[in-house]
Amino acid sequence: MSTNEQYNEISLIKACSNGDNKAFKKIYDKHSGIMYSICLRYMTNEDEAKDALQEGFIKVFKNIGKFSFSGSFEGWMKRIFVNTSIELIRKRRAHLDVSELNTNEIKLTSKIETGTMDAEKMMLLVQQLPMGYRTVFNMFVVDGYSHKEISEYLGINENTSKSQLFKARKQLQVWLKDWFK
Repeated sequence: MSTNEQYNEISLIKACSNGDNKAFKKIYDKHSGIMYSICLRYMTNEDEAKDALQEGFIKVFKNIGKFSFSGSFEGWMKRIFVNTSIELIRKRRAHLDVSELNTNEIKLTSKIETGTMDAEKMMLLVQQLPMGYRTVFNMFVVDGYSHKEISEYLGINENTSKSQLFKARKQLQVWLKDWFK
């Protein structure tokens, strides 16, 4: 990011924290695409991702005055959108017992055929994972959370997090093996 872009973003953040709706719109226009893709990774479908995006931006703009300028603004926002997506998942899974996910049978494979697959197709496969698998997979593999952090965020046992990740990877291996046949 150039110095002018940094200065411009700092000005936008400050203006937004002072209630400037035009600055709010510029921040939204600049960051909504990447934040939507984060939400889409966690949520089951586009409608849920749009809900998470809306909730996330509400939180960003309510709390923008708390941004300390000590790190990147986009990184700060990403954390909010990951947390918002996880909160929505928690609300939706109130009817789903995570321990039920551990009993799902998954056929294990030994190797994956090599081939190519673009990121969009891979994301579609990840979205097809059961909610528990998908959430843990995204948090661990994509967003870099530790199993301890995942267990705290989701209110599950650390071993459950590890099991969910293992099973997510195995399911993806099965699908990828089928894909490359």
